[in-house]
Amino acid sequence: MINQLFTFSSTIERLRQGPLNKHLDAYATAVADQGYTHHAIRQQIIVIADFSRWLNRKHIDVQALDSKVVDRFLRFRRRQQRVRRGDPKALERLLTMLRQIGVVKHQPPVADTAHSRIVGEFRRYLLQDRGLSPLTLLNYVPVVEQFLAERFRNKTPNFTMLRATHVTGFVMRHAHQLSPVRAGLMVTALRSFFRYLRHSGAIATDLAGCVPTVPNWSLSALPRFLPAAMVERMLKCCDQKTSVGRRNHAILLLLARLGVRAGEVVGLSLDDIDWNTGQITIRGKGGKSAQLPLAADVGAALATYLRHDRPRSATRSVFLRHRAPLVGLGNSSTISSLVRRALKHAGVESAHTGAHVLRHSLATSLLRQGGSLDEIGELLRHQSPNTTAIYAKVDVTALHTLALPWPGGGR
Repeated sequence: MINQLFTFSSTIERLRQGPLNKHLDAYATAVADQGYTHHAIRQQIIVIADFSRWLNRKHIDVQALDSKVVDRFLRFRRRQQRVRRGDPKALERLLTMLRQIGVVKHQPPVADTAHSRIVGEFRRYLLQDRGLSPLTLLNYVPVVEQFLAERFRNKTPNFTMLRATHVTGFVMRHAHQLSPVRAGLMVTALRSFFRYLRHSGAIATDLAGCVPTVPNWSLSALPRFLPAAMVERMLKCCDQKTSVGRRNHAILLLLARLGVRAGEVVGLSLDDIDWNTGQITIRGKGGKSAQLPLAADVGAALATYLRHDRPRSATRSVFLRHRAPLVGLGNSSTISSLVRRALKHAGVESAHTGAHVLRHSLATSLLRQGGSLDEIGELLRHQSPNTTAIYAKVDVTALHTLALPWPGGGR
């Protein structure tokens, strides 16, 4: 492929110098499959060729390559002011490819300590035994790491020495620094960890019962929602003249019409859409899945995107980046950022701009149109009716019947 990218034989000959020369074609082919343009591939090949010649001058074998060697080369390039923005990523992709084909050994973990092994086993327990989503681990693991660091410092944890006062002391030190929601996540993470320790036989006492409760009264807040007119305004203002715009419009419709969570949009696969029955499978929390009917406008937007705008890619994710590498969207925050930009573009002012606001808005709109809490809970796939009960607060008509007359109000 190098011959197709570079016209002059003298340039090709220069690129073929150094210990990495026999891997240039494979690298070029790999990044071309990821959707990079010929211009971008040429820039990457040039920096890799320079890296190859630098290795030759430093007498460094390909087998000895690692991130430290790459960092040395990049420091050398910076001193010469020759580092382009994409150079570090190109060399990182090269290292990954060389590891995958066995030319370079995989780097060992940065630190294999007693703490990291315990956290690793806890992660596997949450994912495999509990069936929790990887996003949940983002909330749980940092709490456990902090608890281990404070309680045992650099020592190997001896969980038989744990006492209830150690648990309550940790919560009391940190709870007041957090919001009620974050404090609630902290105590939930601790309870889950202590249940894991008892499950694995590391402790005999039920320390999960010692974790104090953080006050955060159920149904104490109002659901964060936008009026239906503002949601429709956002959808109408979405640019549908470009491929990216049509992709974003399909995502916004999924959020606004079906109440899909941001993480569920990211995880949506081509295999989850059944065009024959007009249904879509949503894989939600705890590994549970549910089939929802595709609304006409959602189905039409998805079909348009998949037929005309989705880049060709080996990945099965429905929604892809529109710039190389052509892979699925990163995470939930990507979807929330998309919603935030769409609301701003539509001139909708709201204190709440994440993806979840559209889920709340759908529930609120359905309730005001006469939908029951049971129907809303089924659509949003709530596991408990109590989760749906918060929307009763926005049913003003029903609440009027419960209001007591104001003393003297009839005079």
